[in-house]
Amino acid sequence: MRDSQSIWRSDAAFLVYLALGTVAVHWLTGGRYGFHRDELATLDDARHLAWGYVAYPPVTPFWGRLSLVLFGTSLAGFRFFAALAQATAVVLTGLMAGELGGRRGAQLVAAVASVPFCLGGGALMQYVSFDYLFWVLTAYFVVRLLKSDDPRWWIAIGCAIGLGMMTKYLMLFLVAGLAAGVLLTDVRRYLKSKWLWYGAAAALVIFLPNLVWQARHSFISLDFLRHIHARDIRIGRTAGFLPDQFWLTLFAFPLWLAGLYFYLFSSAPPRPEPDSFDPAAGRRPHGAGAQAHASGRFRTLGWMYIVPLLLFVIAKGRGYYLAGAYPMLYAAGSVWGEQRLASLRRPWASMTRVLAWTALAADIVMVAALALPLAPVNSKWWRITNKINDDFREEIGWPELVETVARIRDSLPAEDRGRMGILAGNYGEAGAINLYGARYGLPPAISGINSFWQHGYGNPPPQTLIVVGMSRHFVDRNFAACELAGHTWNRSAVENEETRDHPNIYVCRGLRQSWPDFWKDFQYYGSVRKPDGPGSTPLTRRASTDTEETIHRRPESPLRAEGFSSGSRRSWCAAEVTHRLPEPGFSRWARRRSYSCCTHCWNSSSLDQT
Repeated sequence: MRDSQSIWRSDAAFLVYLALGTVAVHWLTGGRYGFHRDELATLDDARHLAWGYVAYPPVTPFWGRLSLVLFGTSLAGFRFFAALAQATAVVLTGLMAGELGGRRGAQLVAAVASVPFCLGGGALMQYVSFDYLFWVLTAYFVVRLLKSDDPRWWIAIGCAIGLGMMTKYLMLFLVAGLAAGVLLTDVRRYLKSKWLWYGAAAALVIFLPNLVWQARHSFISLDFLRHIHARDIRIGRTAGFLPDQFWLTLFAFPLWLAGLYFYLFSSAPPRPEPDSFDPAAGRRPHGAGAQAHASGRFRTLGWMYIVPLLLFVIAKGRGYYLAGAYPMLYAAGSVWGEQRLASLRRPWASMTRVLAWTALAADIVMVAALALPLAPVNSKWWRITNKINDDFREEIGWPELVETVARIRDSLPAEDRGRMGILAGNYGEAGAINLYGARYGLPPAISGINSFWQHGYGNPPPQTLIVVGMSRHFVDRNFAACELAGHTWNRSAVENEETRDHPNIYVCRGLRQSWPDFWKDFQYYGSVRKPDGPGSTPLTRRASTDTEETIHRRPESPLRAEGFSSGSRRSWCAAEVTHRLPEPGFSRWARRRSYSCCTHCWNSSSLDQT
């Protein structure tokens, strides 16, 4: 009974309670708004399991598939494993502090410092959540290696690195830091150990299926990553990498600075634990051998932060790329702080503790307010959060988009509906069509974006296409006849990428090329396709988007579109009145904007009185 009570009240138990609290918060809030466009892409990839994808390795879609099996298409359920991964990282952060010699207070400080990123990183089903976990897991195993001098930990390190590579290729930057830490410290003694090379082999074996997939697909992800990186530099996403490190950690930045100092300059040995010498494993006892390496024992972890930091600065990485390196610094900083507090007088120590906990609590409150879907849509709070975090607006309007496409399909003549397809410009539109379209009997979306291109255009190929997310220039160049049939909207009148940048939906017939010729050059990356310009090449066509041509363009009126029949006009207007006007929360301004293409509706006295 006493042993049972000690388990529930142990240091690790309190870390688990904290982590479970974050999972509960994500579960309770994760069902608000809707799927993010990135989640729609992941969800669709989860239905087509493979050893690789254009945009990422296979681990994230695997967890997405498991979510679909367990929870169906529940929004909160789809995000569950991302939240669980982040919660696991919180526990590991606290455990690292314990391995470094910290008591319960230090472990909780480290774990709480990691909660803000946990709240943001676990709010969406994305590879960031799992990539972060494997960075933290690798650091934890390195701490265990350096503390115990047991070379068998290299197997665990190799497995964590392999799984990280199967999640996101950023793991290579942490590996570079680990390699530097080995070569620049006395940890290089392990270069003679078979266990280090066993660990390297374990990492390679785990990563090998994705490596083979990349080889079979001409290393397509390198092309994708070059495009994405060029885009990020072009639009300024990489400009503030160093300032972003302080925004990323907020009031916890003194803690990670202390942690970096601890790793690089502290000589304090870890708190003692029972010896378990294993000559066969080459494990050293915690006696003379351990003390010989007490000075700078954990310096390798300092290099595991410094080297990725420098590489990201040189390579112009985005600010959040280094997020997974901070938990190991929080762990060390909390231990360093605990040691310093022990030397202070009680009043000063108490005041410092209060300030530290207040700062960490403020971090959690601020991040929760900005990163969790808590704000009522279109409230003042919502507007503030969207200025800082534009992910929320991209979770609005996907069901309405599919509903609109279904209405347009229903308005087509029967002969057109028989060989009809849906061409989507970006992965959000394609993913939404595939997720919600079944309830309307819509066919799967056709798209050239990322992994959607690999799904092809169907057999037999469609003759009539509903085109979403493409510009007028694109459809006129590629089809013999196109008519504007509608535009995107949402019931909350939220302006997002769909309603602002490419709002028009077309019905097109008569592809000017054969489908095989059109398709072979239709593969592209990013958000939406940019029409081919004069002198363009297949490579430049791939690495471009369409948003520059349509941004802030007012939706064209399908009622004024050339070739749009009077019957189609009446059908479209009736559908707009039926489906849009009664929606609660649809403002008068938004209604007017929706009906601006219809003179009758715009001047209708009944609309003005609504």
